[in-house]
Amino acid sequence: MWYPLVVLLIGIVTVIGMIIVLRVNAFIALITAAILVSLLSAGELSEKISRVATAFGEVAGNIGIVIAMAAVIGKCLMDSGSADRIVRSLLKLFGRKRTSVALLGSGFVLSVPVFFDTVFYLLVPLARSLWRQTRKDYVLYVTAIAAGAVITHTLVPPTPGPLLMAANLKIDLGVMILVGSVIGLFMALVGLVVCAVMNRLIDIPMRPYAGEPEPEPLADDQLPRLWIALAPVVLPVLLISTNTVTKMLADAEHAALVRQGEVFDWGELSASLAIASTSQAPKAARPMRDLLPPDLRGELAEADRPIPPEVDDRLRAAIARIAQDPQLYRERAFEGLALPAEAEKLRDLGVERLSQDERRLDPIRREDLAMAKLSPREVEQFNWLLLEAAFPDQVRQTARRRAAGVTALLGNANLALLLSAAIAMIVLVRQRGLSLGQLARATETSLMSGGVIILITAGGGAFGQMLREAGVKDSIVALVGSDGGQSLGLVMLVLGFAVAGVMKIAQGSGTVSMITTSAMLAAMGASPEMLGCHPVYLACAIGCGSVCGSWMNDSGFWIFARMSGFSEVEALKTWTVTLLILGFSGMAFTLLAAWLVPLA
Repeated sequence: MWYPLVVLLIGIVTVIGMIIVLRVNAFIALITAAILVSLLSAGELSEKISRVATAFGEVAGNIGIVIAMAAVIGKCLMDSGSADRIVRSLLKLFGRKRTSVALLGSGFVLSVPVFFDTVFYLLVPLARSLWRQTRKDYVLYVTAIAAGAVITHTLVPPTPGPLLMAANLKIDLGVMILVGSVIGLFMALVGLVVCAVMNRLIDIPMRPYAGEPEPEPLADDQLPRLWIALAPVVLPVLLISTNTVTKMLADAEHAALVRQGEVFDWGELSASLAIASTSQAPKAARPMRDLLPPDLRGELAEADRPIPPEVDDRLRAAIARIAQDPQLYRERAFEGLALPAEAEKLRDLGVERLSQDERRLDPIRREDLAMAKLSPREVEQFNWLLLEAAFPDQVRQTARRRAAGVTALLGNANLALLLSAAIAMIVLVRQRGLSLGQLARATETSLMSGGVIILITAGGGAFGQMLREAGVKDSIVALVGSDGGQSLGLVMLVLGFAVAGVMKIAQGSGTVSMITTSAMLAAMGASPEMLGCHPVYLACAIGCGSVCGSWMNDSGFWIFARMSGFSEVEALKTWTVTLLILGFSGMAFTLLAAWLVPLA
């Protein structure tokens, strides 16, 4: 029981020690820790290195395109003037008296597709320009920018930290965007109050940059229109969120529809089940028929065609029960049937919840246990998808399911971000008159910066997968018990917040903190059953923890200090304290939301 926890400790010490003591790049530290943990874990010796590479490739495949496209979008927003247009429109909307709201809102919106440092570089000249006009409130302006940018940078995909937390904890991106945005809005309201109080307590004037001229802002007619500027930001959020909502509506309707009889062609299905033992029946009819009550099977076999209404009614009730049976699907019984992608994801989710010993069982037993690991709601979703695939002529897709199929295509994060990047590049070309060669060089620059983030993110994912191979989850469950209920879920949320905070203080990078902590807790088996709430709340708790503890080993600290013209002590009093309050307030709201709206 204790050995996997020792391996976990060795992995964490390796990551932190290499980054802090040896000053090694975060990617090298994470991949080294992943290999070390894999070597210390069970398995064939010949596979211990290759499985690290496999896990790295899986994570990179899941998030690589999204991060690359987000980097391109950010670069194009900056160069085309779209980001500048969004900021000016917000300033105009809120007015001079609510400038802090406009600046915080600008940071909040722009940090969804654009990295924090880029957003701060963009907005600080506005804060400096405002101070020259008003000669007051400089601390308010710069802290409001920082607060808004940090919040979405840590809670809302497609920025790398939230993106990989969603991947590690198996969270739908739309759910992560929606819940992260709600908690982020609460943090933003707290941030406005904190920034105003900070401005009253600490009076720091703007200082000129040494030997550097202030950049001149672009003329208003050189900027794109607001709706064009917002399109690359709003489009992916809208597509991904729409996909999440339509999928939830489609998954929620099945129980009602089977009672109403609006999905099945009952006569055809009854006939298929009645002749299940013959070659004319669909291949899936035999396992379905075997799950029916014996007397109903006999009535179906003997009944005339069309099937009598009273037999149909009994069949409807039987199908409703079968849809809740975790043992409906057996791969050998349904051999040759192509499962829908959503069903594959649910089956894989059950496999991931197996213990190390359970994964070593024979395939049939392992398959049964994997389905038993799904929640009743997940089992019902899987079985309805299975029935739709197995009986396409008799079990017709509902209008909501068809709509969900369309939005699943358009709302796929890879396609959504690609479409957004295309729009952002078109706007850049039209606004700046770039040639195709100049556009290629601009996008190449952004992709180079995104490549580093992809390596770090995939390295963290591989580290988390190797912790799962080490059996960390089984040890945690054995240590604290799998029936801890809400108290165990509370412990997990607080643990995620605390570990992310310690990781941030120790090595400085919020992204590395989020990646490592989420990978670690995913290896501990952070499922809805263990948490008592949706894993998205654990991701938000980790994100809030990664906000706390920013000091001199954090690049964000130095960006804030140097671009604002603050000394190290002034940055500690303003930046560090503001982020500390934001992190704890966000955690408090996360706990409240998990209690009131668990989503489990």
